[in-house]
Amino acid sequence: MGKGPGLYTDIGKKARDLLYKDYQSDHKFTITTYSPTGVAITSSGTKKGELFLADVNTQLKQKNITTDIKVDTSSNLFTTVTVDEPAPGLKTILSFKFPDQRSGKVELQYLHDYAGITTSVGLTANPVVNFSGVFGTNVAAIGTDLSFDSKTGQFTKVNAGLSFTNTDLIASLTLNDKGDTLSASYYHTVNLLTNTAVGAEVAHSFSNNDNTITVGTQHALDPLTTVKARVNNFGKVNALIQHEWRPKSFFTVSGEVDTKAVEKSAKVGLALALKP
Repeated sequence: MGKGPGLYTDIGKKARDLLYKDYQSDHKFTITTYSPTGVAITSSGTKKGELFLADVNTQLKQKNITTDIKVDTSSNLFTTVTVDEPAPGLKTILSFKFPDQRSGKVELQYLHDYAGITTSVGLTANPVVNFSGVFGTNVAAIGTDLSFDSKTGQFTKVNAGLSFTNTDLIASLTLNDKGDTLSASYYHTVNLLTNTAVGAEVAHSFSNNDNTITVGTQHALDPLTTVKARVNNFGKVNALIQHEWRPKSFFTVSGEVDTKAVEKSAKVGLALALKP
């Protein structure tokens, strides 16, 4: 366990990664190359049915400043400048998207042994202001995530959460969607040597009176190959196998079957990530 409670996005992250990370039904290819000057260029393409989406991201690191510039097939230009620790525990992030003139945003992140705070403000006349804060320790923490639109004078996001972390167990409880969705998640490490873990998430919607229950597990067949599986109460079963065939290069095959509609064909996703 690291020092401090982390950021609000860290609440329940272990369970979310176990249950949802790397699962997909699309075909995705990513390749990263490095220039002699240290510039990292990442090209990716995703095939969604008959639609093909691609983007190119260029990353330059100089001392504690990281600049990312990404261009996609829709001619959108995304720029992010990150200044890491201009002061102890502080990170500054400037981001904007061209041609969207309302997308500019400045974000500050501060990590302390007993707090993790993130605040951002849009670079417009009537900005959207975001604030999230987590207070506690690396064992128990409570936090909130708020977003206020100064143009309409309304809160667009009101979330709250708490987490408990033990040596091999992480539990969290969050209240999202302005109090409409209550979610509880659980992550348990079964065996560190084989990277075996189990996790579950239960979400209840008060407006629809619906419950969503998702249970998953992961296990390393060998140091380079991991399998994962999950199932929810709607009868959807997902599984994947991921192999690191060279350092930082992964090949992932994932699939989904709807047990309540077996006449439908299974969805299969492929992902290939290459790094030198």
